[in-house]
Amino acid sequence: MTIKSNSPTSYSISDLSKEFDITTRSIRFYEDQGLLKPSRRGQTRIYSLKDKVRLKLILRGKRLGFSLAETRRLFELYDADKTSTSQLDTMLTLIADKKAALQQQMDDIQVVLMELSSAEQQCRDALKHNINN
Repeated sequence: MTIKSNSPTSYSISDLSKEFDITTRSIRFYEDQGLLKPSRRGQTRIYSLKDKVRLKLILRGKRLGFSLAETRRLFELYDADKTSTSQLDTMLTLIADKKAALQQQMDDIQVVLMELSSAEQQCRDALKHNINN
């Protein structure tokens, strides 16, 4: 018994653009950065399933705050080590670094919020003082 897949194995730039709701210019940029490597038929780019998966990972990485350089590094590690042990170790390090940076941002935001609340209270107190005089 053979199971047929209805999903295509190649995609045009417009297919990917529509599916991921990004511009074709963005896709070409990722290609220029070496993150995607479509084949070509004349001037037409032909993206593989691997390119589609990588584009999904690029966009997910961006959403999580990873730089394109970090994403490229993970792709390079995966391409060099198909067992993905070093990729997973690197990913864990990147996640820990990202979490630490976000925690620092949250701490900084808390300090700024406290300072703003203090300044707000001082302004309100000054206004009450001005109204009573």
